[in-house]
Amino acid sequence: MKLEGKKIAFLGDSITEGHGLESTEGAYWNLLKKREGLSEIYVDGIGGTRFTKQWMPSENPRHDNEFVSRVKNIPQDADVIVVFGGTNDFGHGDGLLGNRGDKSPHTFYGACDLLIRRLMEHCPGAELVFMTPVHRLVEEQNGRRLQDYVQALRQVAEYYGVPVVDLYATSGIQPKVPVNQERYCPDGLHPNEAGHERIYRRLKGVLESL
Repeated sequence: MKLEGKKIAFLGDSITEGHGLESTEGAYWNLLKKREGLSEIYVDGIGGTRFTKQWMPSENPRHDNEFVSRVKNIPQDADVIVVFGGTNDFGHGDGLLGNRGDKSPHTFYGACDLLIRRLMEHCPGAELVFMTPVHRLVEEQNGRRLQDYVQALRQVAEYYGVPVVDLYATSGIQPKVPVNQERYCPDGLHPNEAGHERIYRRLKGVLESL
């Protein structure tokens, strides 16, 4: 795909919102717009949000703006929709991982399935691209493993034939290595400008291959 002149929508959490950056000028989506000549972008990044619908309200109501509830706001003439999330489903909330084939929005598997179907219905002409979570300093807690959420996202996307930018496997960001954390992800969760540069390059490669 030639990116110049395309309209791309970005749906995400705190990384898309710009946490960890001095300014959103260094955000992966802004790098893509400026360097690849996109005609227009739509950015919806809300920190703390998850794919999975909660059973009980969160202490911070903002966190309960689950991704699927925001699909209706995406411009229907978008050429591409990029979805970047999942780390908060692992990190907090009362949703469960679930199992392959789940349709319940209260499990991560089911929420991924529902999100893809809603995006396809809302923007049937758009290319969908999902990005997996990047590595984080804490990847096992309360019986959960981040890699299981990454695997679930890969599996559901594969079922629907949706391309995946596997940042967990290919971003080169691993905060468990001190020098790598300092360079790309100082707080162990949110990539900095150098980290967003890597995300931009991985995303660009997949988009150009469409």
